[in-house]
Amino acid sequence: MPTIDLLRARRVAALVLAALSLCLVAGAPTASARDSVRSQSVRSIHAAGTTVRAVQRALGIPADGIYGRQTRRAVRQFQRSHGLTVDGIAGPQTLAALGVTARESSSPPDVATVLERIADCESGGDPTMDTGNGYYGKYQFSRATWRSVGGRGNPARASEAEQDRRAARLYRREGTKPWPVCGRQAQAGEQKK
Repeated sequence: MPTIDLLRARRVAALVLAALSLCLVAGAPTASARDSVRSQSVRSIHAAGTTVRAVQRALGIPADGIYGRQTRRAVRQFQRSHGLTVDGIAGPQTLAALGVTARESSSPPDVATVLERIADCESGGDPTMDTGNGYYGKYQFSRATWRSVGGRGNPARASEAEQDRRAARLYRREGTKPWPVCGRQAQAGEQKK
């Protein structure tokens, strides 16, 4: 029986090969470019001791805690209107211009922050992740787990918003237990390097 580390190594290797194949074939920016912006932004936000929700509130958009297309667009608009480098990344300069400050270090991370960290660890935040190992989507759901939270079909084919809702339902029901490695790291506040 393969160990979790071996399965994770296979998943990472398959992801790298798939991303390289897409870049070579398409010759154009792929979802990995968006994921890079999302990952850099989320790391910057967490390093500053704040949350995606706080950034979204400062931008005046719905605060769902997910650094997705809407948040990237709002960050780019803010950067453009404030004479900052327009890259869609909520880095230190953008966060300072937004006036977003660190939250109390003693407060535990909110659900959205924990789920964001889990998704980043499990799939790099890619909602279409399917490496053929029996786990699918942004949170690497098994089909049985997906069905247990009301999902139908392949989780990797569901919208990102649906995956976020179902992961939140699973988290409320079981905490980080369904994600033994990434859940523990997310609770501790560690980020994927």
